[in-house]
Amino acid sequence: MNPPVSVFRIIAVAILALAAANVVHAADSPNVVIFLSDDQGWGDLSSSGNSDLATPHIDSLAKEGVSFDRFYVSPVCSPTRAEFLTGRHHARAGVYGTSRGGERMDLDEVTVADLFQKAGYRTGAFGKWHNGMQYPYHPNGRGFDEFYGFCSGHWGNYYDAMFEHNGRIVQGEGFCVDDFTNKAMDFISEAVKQEKPFLAYLPYNTPHSPMQVPDEYWEKFAKRKLEMPLPGNRKGSAHLRCALAMCENLDWNVGRVLAKLDELGVTENTIVIWFHDNGPNGLRWNGGMRGRKGQTDEGGVRSPLYLKWPGKVKAGSEVAEICSARDLLPTLWSITGVPIKKDLELDGMDLTPLFTDTSSKTAAWPDRILINHFGDKVSARSQGFRLDDTGRLYDMIADPGQTKEVNKEFPKVEKELSEAVQRFRKDLLPGYKDDDRPFVIAHPDAPLTQLPARDAVATGQIKRSNIYPNCSYYANWVNTKDKIKFTAEVAESGKFKVVLYYASKSAGAKCELRFKDSVLPFEIAEAHDVPEIGAEQDRDPRIESYVKAFKAIPIGEIELQKGKGELILRALEIPGEEAFEFRMLTLERL
Repeated sequence: MNPPVSVFRIIAVAILALAAANVVHAADSPNVVIFLSDDQGWGDLSSSGNSDLATPHIDSLAKEGVSFDRFYVSPVCSPTRAEFLTGRHHARAGVYGTSRGGERMDLDEVTVADLFQKAGYRTGAFGKWHNGMQYPYHPNGRGFDEFYGFCSGHWGNYYDAMFEHNGRIVQGEGFCVDDFTNKAMDFISEAVKQEKPFLAYLPYNTPHSPMQVPDEYWEKFAKRKLEMPLPGNRKGSAHLRCALAMCENLDWNVGRVLAKLDELGVTENTIVIWFHDNGPNGLRWNGGMRGRKGQTDEGGVRSPLYLKWPGKVKAGSEVAEICSARDLLPTLWSITGVPIKKDLELDGMDLTPLFTDTSSKTAAWPDRILINHFGDKVSARSQGFRLDDTGRLYDMIADPGQTKEVNKEFPKVEKELSEAVQRFRKDLLPGYKDDDRPFVIAHPDAPLTQLPARDAVATGQIKRSNIYPNCSYYANWVNTKDKIKFTAEVAESGKFKVVLYYASKSAGAKCELRFKDSVLPFEIAEAHDVPEIGAEQDRDPRIESYVKAFKAIPIGEIELQKGKGELILRALEIPGEEAFEFRMLTLERL
């Protein structure tokens, strides 16, 4: 999954005269904190003009730093994350979906964390990763020293949830975003104590559903009169109200991190960035723009971008030029001085001329065409126009809501943007979704391999708990002919302890786990009949799967030989109603 080089791509070839020691020293190096929210629209901030909520801490990043007026991301989660991490278009990095392995970045991609880690920074990620679970796709394999959170596309429960810490399963503490922030602040404190520069990445998972938020935030919005107009003059739903409450919780947590930086005395030497991963995940005020999450129109791909760097960036400055998540890696490289591979080909551009050299930025800045893409939809954005995924052209200066087609008025612009779309389709989309990458198991550098139901395929009558695979489980295992399988590759031979996460109404099912000639027989010795949980915390009914308090039991040890094959779960005897409900397997090298 390495598409050919695009003809129209702006190739940023980083040529840097490296010092003799390829290490950045704390005294000279700014720290970096990156906040990324999930499914929060451009309009979900008071700094965007939304009077229905207050986000003073996030707003302060714009007031005390630089705001980018036309900053673009992908229409959905994992592609945006990949573009930030690699500085390259997600289609080039191997990311074609949000689940079942399509969220993974190719292993030859270099991440921003790889670069900062190599340069001597402490690197940490806290929250929703969504770019691969099994090592080396795992964040610990992509340059992050520290990871706390979950790797799936969404999570089924936001309170005291099952998370992981550096590959080990752990129990979360309280509301997830608060928990992630606590761990990030601990990481920052430890890095400062060690006199190490740090890169702290906080990819939060709200206001993505399920719509869960602590009472103190919900009560503020549950019956509040909302003022901002909605399309079709619709009234504010519970989903909208909870989203706004979640955004205020995000703001509170941003405020805590900013206060921690002040407390530690590192505010002046820390770059803080805030942006969103796509448009809103529901019907909300979004500045009159057309489009939402999953769509390539303006409202589905426009995000705020705020960058604060005290003493280096003029407070309250604004950038009007179009830019994208792909620009963040080269920009961070430029302003921190972190060494970068000389031959690293990026789709992003260094944005520093736009906010550090205001006298000449306009004359020197080149015209650009940004491609927004999801599935079969491709849209092109120039500084003044957008060509939507159906070929309709809009003047985005005169008509930011995309209400009037101007193809006939601007035929040269239509031709230019159409040709850019065709080049993109020709160069990057052939074979884009052809994925022969197995799920890597038993990697020697990983303490544990997780194999969730999300990444498995079931046969026969076995049913997934929801059509959305992330954080789902398998049920209705009533036939011994059916099976659950993973397309896998054992990275290194060895013996492994296997743990099963399951629920079952009855005991006694005799089963086996098989990989090639290796077989591990086991029996479900104890029933574990538990209800689905989550609905009691939902402020609005969800569309994804509920979860259960699945039981984790060791089922034995298995010898695995290096190589590719299918890891298969079978039920050989089912004396009760079903064999068991399957959530996950873990394999630990002995």
